[in-house]
Amino acid sequence: CPVMWPNTDMHPCFRVQNALDEAGVEYEIVKVAWPRKSKRIDVIEHTGQPHVPAIELPDGSWYREESAEMARAIREGRFGRAA
Repeated sequence: CPVMWPNTDMHPCFRVQNALDEAGVEYEIVKVAWPRKSKRIDVIEHTGQPHVPAIELPDGSWYREESAEMARAIREGRFGRAA
């Protein structure tokens, strides 16, 4: 996420972070370039587009959808729970 201060469900990264917290999933926040989305090389390379949030999974694969869909998938248990 490029901007971490807006702690509201209107902010896409916070929406996903909140879902991860509720599900008890461990994660690391990685700040990306802002406002120049073209500098988000890692995100673009793995998801085909520059938008965040995006999640890199332990197996090296990446997951990216609109934040509401990501939060729903997390709450449905798609990413498990922290040990």
